[in-house]
Amino acid sequence: MQVVFHIGAPCTDDDRLVKSLIRNRDALSKDGVAVPTPGLYRDVIKDTLRALDGAPAPEEMSRAILETARVPEGTERVIFSDPKMVSINRLVVIGPQFWPMIDRVARSLRNLFPRDQVEFMLGLRDPATLIPALFKSSAFRKFEEFTEDMQPHALAWSEMLARLREAAPECPVTTWYNEDTPLIWGEILREMAGCEPLHPLDGVDDLIEELMDPAGFRRMQRYLEENQPENEVLRRRVVAAFLDKYALDDALEEELDTPGWSHDMLEEMTAAYEDDMDAIARVPGVTLIAT
Repeated sequence: MQVVFHIGAPCTDDDRLVKSLIRNRDALSKDGVAVPTPGLYRDVIKDTLRALDGAPAPEEMSRAILETARVPEGTERVIFSDPKMVSINRLVVIGPQFWPMIDRVARSLRNLFPRDQVEFMLGLRDPATLIPALFKSSAFRKFEEFTEDMQPHALAWSEMLARLREAAPECPVTTWYNEDTPLIWGEILREMAGCEPLHPLDGVDDLIEELMDPAGFRRMQRYLEENQPENEVLRRRVVAAFLDKYALDDALEEELDTPGWSHDMLEEMTAAYEDDMDAIARVPGVTLIAT
């Protein structure tokens, strides 16, 4: 069986990926893909990780997780999703690193199903917007306290991915940039579900719809119906063209609350994130879904 752990990152898709896949649950089940409801397994996985303390799970314990999540017998691929599977939001960034504990957590997650094929999937986000979003969702009241021990200029997703791969080298990793998700949403959904390219799924344009004028979105849908693209790259070009013409200005703007961080500092962080993209694409064993 293939076991997919969608581990976030926090403040990327806000559970939309798993919700979109649940909308397709009945159709996917016919292909042997199970998308259990997160409420059935999130606490169970955390409790089991604590109990095992990194040791491989006995077969009956792995089976118990599947039974608790109501995964049908004969399932070939199961998807577990939790943005806090690695850590709480406050511990996503510590010092100069994303997820300093990813090594231990990755091995522990892999050991939940030691007899199965395990893979990891996660979205990445510009730290200039990620850290403020993490703060907003935390219990901290002051941004300065939340970021006190962080070294934002030193952060590199490629460094974290390299540690993840070293910790679980037999587990493939698929990643993408959160900033690209409206254009590659369908690709992410299909990759997570193990579907073929352009496999019909509901909700592949949900994010684009939120960013576009309703009339423009309807025009795009009609165009795609009448001129079905031969592949995902061509479809993405069509969607990008319509988005460029009909995008809602307010939907593309993001308010940042970063007292103590200058505009120049935020631009430097974004530039470092963009520079890191080349290194991310070269991490062995990592598949990057990009525009």
